[in-house]
Amino acid sequence: MSSPNSSGSLDGHQSASELTVTSEIEICGTEARESSKSPEMSKRVAAKERILQYYSQLTEGCGNESCTNENCASSSSFRFKDIDRNKLAVEAITLSKAKAELCERRPSKVSRLPQDEGEQESGPSGSPGLAPSTSSSSSSTSLKSSPSSIAVSVPATGGTIGQGAKAKVPSPTSSCKLDITSNSSSKDKEPEYLTEERLNMVIDECEAKGSWSKLIHLIGLVFNNPESILLSFHVKKNLTSDCDTDIDLAQKASSDVPMDCTEPGSKDRQKLSSTGRTSSCVSGPVVDNECGSSTSVIRSTNVDHGDIVYPLDLASLRRAYNRLSEIPDQPFQGALIHALLTLAPTVERDIQYRALERDPNYILIFVIILEIPMLHWPEYLESAFPSICRAVERLPVPFQAKLARIWAGFGAERLKDMVQSLQQLITVKIINNEGNWSASFRPGDIPAIVGATKVLKILYYASMLGGKMDSIELVEEEKRLSEADSLHEHMQGAFGFEIKDSTLPKEDPLGQELGIQVINCQEPLVPWEDFVNEPLNDNLDIGDDYTNYRHEMESKFSLESKFSFVPYFFILTTASKHTSMYYDNRIRMLHERRAAFVQTLLHGGPPNPFLRVRVRRDHIVDDALVNLEMIAMEYPGDFRKQLFVEFEGEQGLDEGGVSKEFFQLIVEELFNPDIGMFTYNEQSHHCWFNSLSFENDAQFTLIGILLGLAIYNSCILDIHFPMVVYRKLMGKKGVFKDLHDVDPTLKKSLQEMLDYDSEDFQDVFEQTFRIGYKDVFGNNLTYDLKEGGDNINVTQENKTEFVNLYADYLLNKSIEQQFRAFKRGFLMVTSESPLRQLFRPEEIEMLVCGSKVFDFRALEKATTYDGGFTEGSQAIRLETV
Repeated sequence: MSSPNSSGSLDGHQSASELTVTSEIEICGTEARESSKSPEMSKRVAAKERILQYYSQLTEGCGNESCTNENCASSSSFRFKDIDRNKLAVEAITLSKAKAELCERRPSKVSRLPQDEGEQESGPSGSPGLAPSTSSSSSSTSLKSSPSSIAVSVPATGGTIGQGAKAKVPSPTSSCKLDITSNSSSKDKEPEYLTEERLNMVIDECEAKGSWSKLIHLIGLVFNNPESILLSFHVKKNLTSDCDTDIDLAQKASSDVPMDCTEPGSKDRQKLSSTGRTSSCVSGPVVDNECGSSTSVIRSTNVDHGDIVYPLDLASLRRAYNRLSEIPDQPFQGALIHALLTLAPTVERDIQYRALERDPNYILIFVIILEIPMLHWPEYLESAFPSICRAVERLPVPFQAKLARIWAGFGAERLKDMVQSLQQLITVKIINNEGNWSASFRPGDIPAIVGATKVLKILYYASMLGGKMDSIELVEEEKRLSEADSLHEHMQGAFGFEIKDSTLPKEDPLGQELGIQVINCQEPLVPWEDFVNEPLNDNLDIGDDYTNYRHEMESKFSLESKFSFVPYFFILTTASKHTSMYYDNRIRMLHERRAAFVQTLLHGGPPNPFLRVRVRRDHIVDDALVNLEMIAMEYPGDFRKQLFVEFEGEQGLDEGGVSKEFFQLIVEELFNPDIGMFTYNEQSHHCWFNSLSFENDAQFTLIGILLGLAIYNSCILDIHFPMVVYRKLMGKKGVFKDLHDVDPTLKKSLQEMLDYDSEDFQDVFEQTFRIGYKDVFGNNLTYDLKEGGDNINVTQENKTEFVNLYADYLLNKSIEQQFRAFKRGFLMVTSESPLRQLFRPEEIEMLVCGSKVFDFRALEKATTYDGGFTEGSQAIRLETV
């Protein structure tokens, strides 16, 4: 057995390419002609003949002395000048997989594959042949050929190429069939695969012998072959006996053929890649480790179809990877990296030819590969990890959804590790290209960054799917309420919406496939902030990126559109998303301005390119209400024009400052407690809608319009709404947990009721389903949460219902009329904005109110001093003044 430092190694060890060519190539013209009747075999024959063409090009060239192909021996820039023919045979396979350039070759050229030195051509009939190998430590390979073929020596174990048995390969013009076999086994020998036990045995053997060539050979064999990976780390039937009954019952209830949970390797086992069988079945809740202490069944959470069970022993897989990562100096690293580089394009082609539809378990390749704990190491970040990300990126949306469902059951810690690995890949690529950015070279032009971002999106949805989501009942109820509100607005008649932009942002296809939305996630497995990449945002030109986004939206079928990060909003900071929306708003303003000029040219009249609001300072609310209400009734589209405010009797051009003063003054007036539109809570310091306000709906609509205009025109308002207001603007209902920001005292009292478990509950609380409150004049009023509420006592059994009904009344029903008018005004301005798609409720609050957290330490570090002042000056150190 050769040592790890033998020649022909990669990173001090044998390359995976050299170690994976283990089968012999058998050529027979008759079999090739017979197999040509099958389209599948014809493709194989064509592929193998193409490999021979590349080999001929590498060894003899195309005959053109002026050839510029660096992969051609005739070229002056040939990059394999000092490489022997054995290695060139391996490179021919690599070039074929990569679909490299192939020169036109002279017909007179005949390729001759490598032979060992000193080997004589001798055959019974004068045809070229090779003597059999005398090696007994490795599986020999032989090539039986027609007279037009020559010999190649390929290894079957850890030895370098040239030490294995001999082989014969036909010339590129031959139509013979290439049959991958082993000299010591039948033609249908099953591919290699891995189990935890086998890996441990090989590692122990290598440690005992002081040579890692066998492990390197095994890693190279398995990880460059999709079929081998699919056969690895299966759930053992004897370990899953406790779960067999549940699985079998589920299989009987489903229309799918039962999955095979037996150990790979038995003679009656069918290859996963060649069967169309599906392992999906419906079983109980998501289970991680109920089939024994040493195994875990992969389950894919699907809210519509229960759980899909895959035959992968995840716990065993992770233990095997941990054992590999503990090996000093990682001798297998070069082989694994090279195998992954070979695997990625193969998987991409399999996806293209619908391998996922033929074999539902094919998705497990990505699960197994992305569980490798070393992917975030620098050696893998260079090429192997990006190539795997590009393969994942090729997955159709339904299979991305399947992958998200699988990852959703992995738990928070594992998902965090995967997110951090991808973020590290993006950050490394950004740092490596600092100083190279230009108008023609942006982060979106780097395939590694694009691939990692797209994989992050799958993890983003997996994090939501595995986290705390709103119940299906609540989501359906909110949908019904939203449809009722829309119908009410259409029947209202006073205000209208004009949908003009055909490039409105659409719901993400992956979210649609999974049936979830960001707004419906209460708490993801991985915090939202972990998906944001700061270095990317620092080096991203939002203007150019938004241009790419608009171009992609307007020409969906164009092949020239560049990648944009706008649809992958989770990776952007709030500031970047706000800048993107700013460009979106400005484009809409320009469209409205252009339309106004066209209207003037066609129909006459003065041009009106701006949303002009003329008010008096001492009647600012009344004047603003009249102006905006007239616009809402006659030209609601004008709300998407740039705001231009004029104070009557004052000269000044509104370049932004006058508008900000207008917002400040009118907000102070509208939120004045004396008006009574809102109530102010001293504990939470938040304003809430007054359910008993005497103001009409137009006043609340005006506030909604102002809130929308402030966002649309990038103005900060001194408004202190609780978070539930912004959630309700996004279509959500107020629930019990939202009560904390509205009335902390009441929330605490109701929580104590929920936490009280003693038998004297009714004696302590003495509460019925009738609640009481006071109006603005101090009169006592009551409301029944249920019909006949005064006669229904709150007990241990129904206290949860009481709390939910109480919260629903305070947050939704009692202010239904006021909030509907407020939301109507808000949507008049933002209905065509990407606000809902880009921002979460807490981010919308930041757009309206600005940040509530100020880092004065950062301000101090960034401050420069002039005029004789320093950091230690008394005027600077305010606390000493």
